[in-house]
Amino acid sequence: MADLKRPITEASYLTAENVERYRAVMRFFYEQHQRMRYRLTPEEVVEGVKASGYLTDYTLEQCQQDLEQLEAWKNLTAQHDGTRVNTIEEYRRKSFRYQMTKYAVEIERMVSGLENIRGFGGSLEPTRLEKIAALLTELKEAAGTFPQGKALPHWEELLTTFRLMTESAADYIAHLESSRVEELMATESFLIYKDSLTHYLRNFMQGLQRYSLTIEALLKGMDATVVERYIRQVSQEEAAKPQLDEQESAEERLERLRETWESFAGWFLGRGNQESEVRGFERATKNTIAKIVRSALRIQESRRSGVSRQRELEHLGRWFFSLKDIEEAHQLAAYAFGLYKTRHFQGSDPGETESPDASMWDEPPQVRALTSKSRRRLRENATSAVRSRRGEQAQKRLEWLERRREEEQLMKQFLERGEVVMEALPHLSRVVFSQLLVWLGQCLASPSRSILTSEGIRIQLTVPPDNERTVVVTDDGQLEMPNYRLRFSRGIDADEPTAENATEKVVLL
Repeated sequence: MADLKRPITEASYLTAENVERYRAVMRFFYEQHQRMRYRLTPEEVVEGVKASGYLTDYTLEQCQQDLEQLEAWKNLTAQHDGTRVNTIEEYRRKSFRYQMTKYAVEIERMVSGLENIRGFGGSLEPTRLEKIAALLTELKEAAGTFPQGKALPHWEELLTTFRLMTESAADYIAHLESSRVEELMATESFLIYKDSLTHYLRNFMQGLQRYSLTIEALLKGMDATVVERYIRQVSQEEAAKPQLDEQESAEERLERLRETWESFAGWFLGRGNQESEVRGFERATKNTIAKIVRSALRIQESRRSGVSRQRELEHLGRWFFSLKDIEEAHQLAAYAFGLYKTRHFQGSDPGETESPDASMWDEPPQVRALTSKSRRRLRENATSAVRSRRGEQAQKRLEWLERRREEEQLMKQFLERGEVVMEALPHLSRVVFSQLLVWLGQCLASPSRSILTSEGIRIQLTVPPDNERTVVVTDDGQLEMPNYRLRFSRGIDADEPTAENATEKVVLL
């Protein structure tokens, strides 16, 4: 397990006070390490730093100080060199040769790679997905057992291909979403790359959709014993490689390989209820394609914004007038304009019928006043006359009284019957059935399954046993519903409601 509390002193030379001297020395050591010259004397370091042009006035004393400091930071290891001793005095001074440590090699390799980065880079290669599918097919056909010495190369090739595919694809998508590319997409020069870039992304998307499904099917259909047998063989071949460093135990190696396999499979299959990484990556690629298309359309529309289309519209208008058949005119309009954008207008639905079989063309139109699009503005703070709404109020009052009379009449009928069963109801009008549904909804919403109306009528709902159902016939059609039972009774002592009393209440209001 990595010790995250230990400071990495090996990276101190990158930010130290004499950083230009330390980096020049370490870069010379790294270049010689690449040429397989591992141990260097201070004289060789001084000559190499001067020859590289980093520090032309570099002295041996400065170099000796820098080498000792780098050794203290564990970037270099010193080894006594007795081959150049000719006198006792030279032996007492102890000449040393210096070699880079493993940490220093990796740090300088990382720094050298960072210097060569230009943007994100990366690429989208569906062939790597095809390679992963082929390797998993080999694993399934071999049932997890490869010939001796073949399991470890197969494992390394599988993980290397997977790592290159994910890192390159992620870098390429990040490159397309960078601010520099965003600025390029806003210019007309982007149209030159639009077709090739869209074709490139579309090909990768097709390969991703095709091979990702194949890989998912192979991983889901692979038995756990096959995977375990494969991992154990990889562990044995990895342990057989001679290593001078401290080796991990067999259990630690198996646990590391199992976790690596779970991470690999989880990228394609997901973990638990989480979405797989490949689905998120597919969505990101689709969003990038859509963004490219939108940018190209925006640029093209900006080009056409200043172009007059009067001639084209005149020709299209004459073409419409020349047609004799309305169907041909509809087809021409479809080709010329396509589907119109949907516009939603707010209005009050008159609600002539609730039948789902009724066509919208049979419904009466909803009249709505639209605001003027004229550029002429009305004079600000203009006064307007107060509109009298007495006629509308009187009409609303008469309509309300009419509904109250109908409701009173219906309530009297049900109160005389005492009890109403859904299956025993005759053909109902739309008004009666609507009122019944209102009472049913209020009773079902009540914990006691009963309500008390403003006239003092108690309505008790009884739910049918065994979920018995029936069909109620209305003007709007037939409705299958539970066979509810409604019982009507007087809940409180109150005078019987009349239309005259209701009229007096309205007048008082």
